[in-house]
Amino acid sequence: MQQHLSNLALFLTELRSSLRFLIISLIGLTVSIFFLSSGLITVLQEHLHQKIYFFSVAGPFLAHVKAAFFGAVYLLMPLFIYVLWKALGKPFAITGQKLFWLTAATCLLFYSGTLFCYFITLPYGISFLLSFQTENLRPLISIDSFINFISIFILAFGFIFELPVFMIFSVQTKVLSRQFYEKNRRFAVLAIAILAALLTPTPDVVNMAFMAVPLYLLYESGILAIWLLRLDKRDASVTTQ
Repeated sequence: MQQHLSNLALFLTELRSSLRFLIISLIGLTVSIFFLSSGLITVLQEHLHQKIYFFSVAGPFLAHVKAAFFGAVYLLMPLFIYVLWKALGKPFAITGQKLFWLTAATCLLFYSGTLFCYFITLPYGISFLLSFQTENLRPLISIDSFINFISIFILAFGFIFELPVFMIFSVQTKVLSRQFYEKNRRFAVLAIAILAALLTPTPDVVNMAFMAVPLYLLYESGILAIWLLRLDKRDASVTTQ
């Protein structure tokens, strides 16, 4: 228990040391992107083929602020990821090349997830949801709802695509083992199905599969990566010595 508290203290201390820089960077980039936010919203509109409206005086301004903030978070994600892994790695002495590869792999998976959502899941999901319109029921999508909807789902897909890296990290730090992930596949399938049902924009099976199938493949790839890196065997050899 004392060791866990010590690790938590090291993590929070390391994270706090970078917090001010992260906040300043986020605010500065948000202000910069704000002047380009009209173009960003136009790109999103054209990609998803939607007309959007506003229903309050401050609506357009707030939507542009949100779009700029989302853009800043998206562009600064490598920095956020680096700071997070640096703080998480501090208690477990993960530095140098290990820290670099964890950061690189996490960034790659994050952006892969966001692009998968942007080009596949979102267009299909929005098209499905709006297919229920009728002659007497026409959609009027507010700009605020439009930005919120897109931002949440793109970022959510980015985060869940990082599953293999956190699996590797949990084994590297001896929190869990490869055998744990192998024995609990059925629970992983259940958790993935629930997560897909909650996060996908539509309740239909096809759209849920767009998220659930890649996520399960990522789960299996995490187990495979742990085996290829021989993390369990390395731990066993250390224990034997």
